[in-house]
Amino acid sequence: MDYSKLISNGARDMRPSGIRKFFDIAAEMDDVITLGVGEPDFDTPLPIRKAGIKSLEEGRTFYTSNAGMIELRQEIAGYMKKFELNYDPAGEIVITVGGSEAIDATLRALVNPGDEVLIPEPSFVCYHPITTLIGGVPVPIPLKNENGFRLTPEELKAAITPKTKVLVFPYPCNPTGGVMRREHLEPIAEILRDTNITVLSDEIYAELTYGGTPHVSIASLPGMAERTVVVNGFSKTYAMTGWRLGYACGPREVMTAVNRIHQAAIMCAPTMAQYAAIVALRDCDDEVAAMRAEYDRRRKFLMQRFKELELPCFEPEGAFYVFPDIRSTGLDSGTFCERLLMEHKVAMVPGTAFGDSGEGFVRISYAYSLEHLTEAMNRTAEFLAKVRG
Repeated sequence: MDYSKLISNGARDMRPSGIRKFFDIAAEMDDVITLGVGEPDFDTPLPIRKAGIKSLEEGRTFYTSNAGMIELRQEIAGYMKKFELNYDPAGEIVITVGGSEAIDATLRALVNPGDEVLIPEPSFVCYHPITTLIGGVPVPIPLKNENGFRLTPEELKAAITPKTKVLVFPYPCNPTGGVMRREHLEPIAEILRDTNITVLSDEIYAELTYGGTPHVSIASLPGMAERTVVVNGFSKTYAMTGWRLGYACGPREVMTAVNRIHQAAIMCAPTMAQYAAIVALRDCDDEVAAMRAEYDRRRKFLMQRFKELELPCFEPEGAFYVFPDIRSTGLDSGTFCERLLMEHKVAMVPGTAFGDSGEGFVRISYAYSLEHLTEAMNRTAEFLAKVRG
C-alpha cells in the first residue's frame, strides 16, 4: 500500500500537538515532575460521582436526544443567565463530547474551504489543526506580553480581510491565563457588529478567574449574541475531564447545523455523564469555589517564586496556567524545556506549542499540589543557576 497517497491531505497536513512531545519522553523517565497537563488534580466532587453511579445502577444507559437531555439543556440555560446570556434549551444548546467536539462541530458548521479563521495566539492547540482539516485558512494574530496577552482592536482590524469568517476568542486563555474584561471587550465588539464574522468564544475556564472580578462573555454585549457561539464544558470547572462533556450555545440557525454534524458524527454525548452534569450545575457551587480558591493559592505561590528566581511573568487572571518569560536565559523555548526535562526532570511545555508568538515563554500548569509545585520550582532554581553560570 502506498500510504502517502492513501492519507487525506487534511489529515496529513494537520499540525501535531506540541504538548505531547515532551510528555511522551517524560512518560518513559523516572522521577519526573510534570507541570504540563491542563487537568485538575482534584477528584470529581462526590455528588457528581454518585449521580453517575446512580444512573448506571438504574439502567439509564440508552441514547439521549442528539442535542442532549432536555433537563440538562434547561440547567445549562439557567446557568448561562449568570453571564447575562439567554438561550432556548429547545434549539440553541447542543451537548457535546467535551468542549473540543463543540469547537470542532462549530468550525465545521461555519467554515468553507478558503475561509479565514482568525486565531489569537498563543492559544489552545486544537484551533489551528481543526481549521486546516476542514479546508479553512488559519490566520494567527500574535498577542503581546505587554498587553496582558489580550487581543487589541488594532490587532483585530489589521487581521480582517474579505475572506474572514470566524474569530476564535479564547478567554480566559490557555496557555497565558490572560482574560478580557468588559472594558477590553467593547472595542472588539464594536468592530465586529458591522461584519458577518462569527465569534467562537471558548469559555471553558469561565469559572476560573481571580481577583474578585467575574468572567464576562463577549456574547453578553449588545449585538453580539446573534454572532457568537459560546463553548463551555464540565472538564475544568468540575474536575470532570474523563467524563467528556461539553456544550455549545448560539443562534438557532447555527446550532441546528452544529447538531446536524454532531448527530452524524457522534449521535449523542455519554448518558451517564449527562445525568452527572445535572447534579454538577444544581448542587456543586461550593465545591467549585473551593477548587478556585486553591488554584488561586497556587497561582500566588508561583508568582512569588518567579520573582525570587528573577523570571519575569505576566500575572495571569484566569485558567490555571502561568506563562513565564525565559528569554533572559538565552535559551529558546524548546531548548529550555528539553534541557530542564533531561537534566533536572521537570516537564514544562514550550510556548511555541501554542503558536510561533509563544517563543521565549513556557507554560506551567498549576493544577498540581503545592508540594508538587514546590519541588518543581526547587529543581528549576537549580537549572537556572547552572544556565546563568
